[in-house]
Amino acid sequence: MPDDAKQTLHTQLWNIANTLRGKMGADEFRDYILGFIFYKYLSERIHLFADEILKHDGVTFAELDEKSAEGKEMLEAIEKEAVERLGYFLKPAELFHRVAEKGARKEDNFILEDLAAILKHIESSTMGHDSEEDFEGLFEDLDLGSSKLGKTENQKNELIAKVLVHLDKIDFRLADTEADVLGDAYEYLIGQFASGAGKKAGEFYTPQEVSTILAKIVTTGKKSLKSVYDPTCGSGSLLLRVAKEVEDVGHFYGQEMNPTTYNLARMNMILHGVHYQRFDLRNEDTLEHPAPEHADLRFEAVVASLAFSVKWSASEVLKGDDRFSAYGKLAPSSKADFAFVQHMIHHLEHGGTMACVLPHGVLFRGGAEGHIRRYLIDTCNYLDAVIGLPANIFKDSGIPTCILVLKKGREHPDDILFIDASQGFEKVGNQNQLRPEHIERIVTTYRQRRSEEKFSHVADLRQVQENEFNLNIPRYVDTFDEEEQIDLDAVATQLAELEKSMRENDQVIAGFCAELGIKAPLA
Repeated sequence: MPDDAKQTLHTQLWNIANTLRGKMGADEFRDYILGFIFYKYLSERIHLFADEILKHDGVTFAELDEKSAEGKEMLEAIEKEAVERLGYFLKPAELFHRVAEKGARKEDNFILEDLAAILKHIESSTMGHDSEEDFEGLFEDLDLGSSKLGKTENQKNELIAKVLVHLDKIDFRLADTEADVLGDAYEYLIGQFASGAGKKAGEFYTPQEVSTILAKIVTTGKKSLKSVYDPTCGSGSLLLRVAKEVEDVGHFYGQEMNPTTYNLARMNMILHGVHYQRFDLRNEDTLEHPAPEHADLRFEAVVASLAFSVKWSASEVLKGDDRFSAYGKLAPSSKADFAFVQHMIHHLEHGGTMACVLPHGVLFRGGAEGHIRRYLIDTCNYLDAVIGLPANIFKDSGIPTCILVLKKGREHPDDILFIDASQGFEKVGNQNQLRPEHIERIVTTYRQRRSEEKFSHVADLRQVQENEFNLNIPRYVDTFDEEEQIDLDAVATQLAELEKSMRENDQVIAGFCAELGIKAPLA
């Protein structure tokens, strides 16, 4: 899609979202607008799917007579095929366009009950099938009875109908298999909602620029990936960003603690054309309750943009957990950063790459964190690179952050690459933003593993040992700029010339004052 057409689409969608904006917070109307877009996608997807099945019968899915014996027989066959192939089923009467048409009428236009029943049916159509877990509870955040939609049922209905009618006019071009119009639009809206959600944004969205760096790092030298895993997957955008860097990803895995964000991630996967059998996302606390379905799995790529220094239990019981037992110490209860690192490295397969965003404190803090950091470097030799990012690039935090890259079976086991990219950004409003040239410089330096004055340094492991495993970047990348030397003789000459000029000016002013018969100011 051309950029101008994409911009027009984005504007249309944001205007539709703003229909709800005055009545609720950004995180609330996000759930409605994204949920309705998802319903539109499922509707159009099954419409295309069923029309393909029916193309030799001279009838379209929307034209099927659901009451006739022949129509019922056709629908049963389509439902069986759809649930197996797509994971769900919708009847012709339940299509988005039909509901929007009814909502647009002047009379007999009440759609709330129909809409609630349809959303429930989408979920129930998956029961007993492989897709059940992937669709269960997907629409639970769409409370069509919420008073925030209106005081009366008619007011609620009027608002929802208005949103559906506007969405119905937008063509997401699902028939064009080369275009990902809907997926791009969905990502745009997630980013816009993150901008409006302030500190809550970090719960579900990582800046696309940061996601791009992580994705490019873990796919370095790869044309495809067997698997990618994100233990704090949020809306799933980071997992999907990894997929854009390779020709194919076999399977996506993730875990997310927030139920609403977990629903958003599953919708995001399906909207981007990821078949339900190719993703396995779980809703639980990753550290305290890791998904048992993932316990024995090891992944080729692991990525994460973690919530910084969150608290966790650090329970003594966890010392016996396979993820932590070898280290002898747990990350402190006040800062779970290294607990996540331990969890991720545990799930990384040999030869795979892990990249995660963390606060700078992980580079130098002592105590248990210093012990774990030393174990990862000195005993395991997993740390491959440390990349310092600019401050204030995240919506929910202004602190400077870093990317840690870890590998099992490193190609360069005798050194660690340090990159100081903290000064490469553009100021945009109140935020700092990485531009394409900044991203390219970071990724190229990582891939070429090169030392560059005041930007990067390939440090011998002995240098890290001499620094007692303190990874603070200025210890390895010298960014100090010497002050320009001052020529005192030249300065003295300039001062003398200035004094002479001032005396001459004083004399001119005194002459003017004498002519005017007034006292000179410096007399």
